[in-house]
Amino acid sequence: MSETNFMADVNKRANLAFSNEMEMLTFLLTDGQLYGLNVFKIIEILECPKEIVRIPRSHSAIKGTIDFRGHAINLLDLSEALGLTPISFLDRVSYVLVCEYSTTIQGFLVSEPDRLIQKSWGEIISPEGSIYNSSYLTAITYENDRTIQILDVEKILADIIGIEDEVSSDLTERAKRLQIEKYHILAVDDSSAARSLLASAFTQMGLRHTLFSTADKALDELERSVLSGPCPYNLIFSDIEMPVMDGFTFTRKVRQNPKLAHIYLALHSSLSNKSNQEKATQMGANAFIPKFQPDKIAVAILDQIEQASLFNATKP
Repeated sequence: MSETNFMADVNKRANLAFSNEMEMLTFLLTDGQLYGLNVFKIIEILECPKEIVRIPRSHSAIKGTIDFRGHAINLLDLSEALGLTPISFLDRVSYVLVCEYSTTIQGFLVSEPDRLIQKSWGEIISPEGSIYNSSYLTAITYENDRTIQILDVEKILADIIGIEDEVSSDLTERAKRLQIEKYHILAVDDSSAARSLLASAFTQMGLRHTLFSTADKALDELERSVLSGPCPYNLIFSDIEMPVMDGFTFTRKVRQNPKLAHIYLALHSSLSNKSNQEKATQMGANAFIPKFQPDKIAVAILDQIEQASLFNATKP
């Protein structure tokens, strides 16, 4: 592929984010079911190497570490993580999806990549019901009458590898001095693991919070809240990748409403690359914060509240 064609392809994929669309790679696990993953998370697809360094006393789904460009990364069998038959990577050809999640690189072992497909986020359905609350499924979509399941990879990583959720004591003390309990934050994320982490961070800080699992419902709440007066929410946090409506579209719609346009809004994503940060700014977000870094979440909130307090103190 020529450099011109390559850049055109990159720009085409990047522009999907501005039209509530995404491109996903579908792949197979040992149950023969199709699964999907946003291509922006994928750095490279490798044939699984046979040389794997075992990690003592690790979760059984962690097969060890493999070398990726001179760095050791985890090799996580997605089939075993889901309770399926493990992939026989030593006996047959299998593949590794090397992905970025929250500034870390992880290797996901899959049976076989399938194809690239383009979908509107409106075609991606958020399943409802108590059975899904504790599952690793975050959304579903369809292609040629086949169901594609989209996994809550963040929950898988949280359960198998573990995620830090403690806010530093100096930041919680700073929150007390700012009387942070007077403020109310609205946050939206389709991942149950991410919502739990956000709720934990907000609670440790003493910050009132309301959480939503989809951006369309969060937007409905924001628009309803300003029908008869000022918005009761002082800050908004939103994921980027979500079914029905993505975070970029959500941000654009919030900024288009004059009664909501002034509210501090931060986008919060496991896709922490520079491209996403630039798109966040273009859409009108005040900040971009990588996921699963509670101190960065706390600092962004406290800085904003401190600035607002100073502004209000200087008003005549």
